[in-house]
Amino acid sequence: MHTDNEWEARYQAGTTGWDRGQASPGLFYWLDQGVLVSPARVLIPGCGNGYEVDELARRGFEVVALDIAPTPVNNLRQRLRQQHLRATVEQADLFEWQADVPFDAVYEQTCLCAIDPAQRAAYADQLYQWLRPGGVLLAQFMQTGQDGGPPFHCALEEMATLFPASRWQLPERQGPVVDMGEGRRELGHALVRR
Repeated sequence: MHTDNEWEARYQAGTTGWDRGQASPGLFYWLDQGVLVSPARVLIPGCGNGYEVDELARRGFEVVALDIAPTPVNNLRQRLRQQHLRATVEQADLFEWQADVPFDAVYEQTCLCAIDPAQRAAYADQLYQWLRPGGVLLAQFMQTGQDGGPPFHCALEEMATLFPASRWQLPERQGPVVDMGEGRRELGHALVRR
């Protein structure tokens, strides 16, 4: 299990291979398809440097972004100030943080694949609690085809168990497929909270 100190050390050392330096193509897919429409309250857990936060704030969304490591939180806050954009950015433990009001959408890109697989059920419970009924979870399931991590492989069979039909309306079709290089890709799914 990675601690907040380990994630912070990665940001300090610049060993953040997951950081694209810009918003993910997956986010633009959800926006272009009209799955994510402003105005809406959007949560981005494990936001890192949070380029998706900039993009959504620019488009008029009410955004809350969370990360456990102080460096990316500070980087994001500074960048938002420089661009005169508004968003709430908090340094927080995902397993303890609670929302005052449920969200319309959660953009889940690299958090699920980053946490220890033993923590996935607790994280899935958090995702469910953070969303209002009818809210959408825009999940990018990392496909590595390998043991170990991070990033940890998110087998689709396991994801179907983690996000059961009793709690989630599963999508009729898959969303974006984003090539991450090194044989990795993200498979996008829009799950609606029941």
